[in-house]
Amino acid sequence: MTKGLKRRRTRWSTIVALMALASAVGIAPVIAAPPVPKEIDPVPMVTIPAGEFLMGNPEGTGRADERPQRSVYLDEFAIDQVEVTNARFLAFVTTTGHRSPPNPYGTGPLLSVKGIEQLPVVQITWYDAKAYCSWAKKRLPTEAEWEKAARGTDGRLFPWGNEPATAKRANFDREWVEEHTLHPVGSLPGGDSPYGVKDLSGNVREWVHDWYDAEYYQHAPDRNPQGPEKKGVVRSIRGGSWHSPISDITTTARGRGGFALQTHGTGFRCARGLEDQTQQK
Repeated sequence: MTKGLKRRRTRWSTIVALMALASAVGIAPVIAAPPVPKEIDPVPMVTIPAGEFLMGNPEGTGRADERPQRSVYLDEFAIDQVEVTNARFLAFVTTTGHRSPPNPYGTGPLLSVKGIEQLPVVQITWYDAKAYCSWAKKRLPTEAEWEKAARGTDGRLFPWGNEPATAKRANFDREWVEEHTLHPVGSLPGGDSPYGVKDLSGNVREWVHDWYDAEYYQHAPDRNPQGPEKKGVVRSIRGGSWHSPISDITTTARGRGGFALQTHGTGFRCARGLEDQTQQK
């Protein structure tokens, strides 16, 4: 074989190899980013940054179960900007077959009442609240998370500051007048917390994750407290309601109720930890 023929064959082999490589690169599969799942419960959530805040009241102020005041560190989390409404809860009922709460406005099923869609849902047990938040891939906030979302880091008495509560800031200290008792969620911007979370004083009391223990603050951890170990049948409730006196709608006031309790003044909102948000993405 001549040297010229060998060189031509070598060049041809090189060209074929390069074409094969280019072809392989050209048809390499493209790995798409995983799709972001659609929120089941598309309500705005407010991110509360990680850090310390003052929880509870100092000696000589507030009630015994709010003392001692201590500095508590919380990881970053997100919380619903508003309380769960009738419309949102009934969507959950329709989707899952979960029982509908009793109708506090009269006879017939709650679904038949018109004009209450944006009012906070009430007559909710702790189990109802937990089931809803789980369905929405969220959870109930802890007492500590709820309080930080309400008062920020400056130890304020109410979400809006230390000024007295008024009808423009909170729905409280009233009697039941059917559909005219509760306010639509988010309708009193004067009551917003320093983070922009709404309705944390009055309107409806809110179930939280924790079991209730009047002495818990005396020995609670100062980092991401989750509440006491199971103690009886009583869970913590925060925020006060339309019927509460002013002393019950402060950022530190602690309510309680058996986990099967249902009242015209008890609702909830959901939260989600930062690690949960990462998993959602």
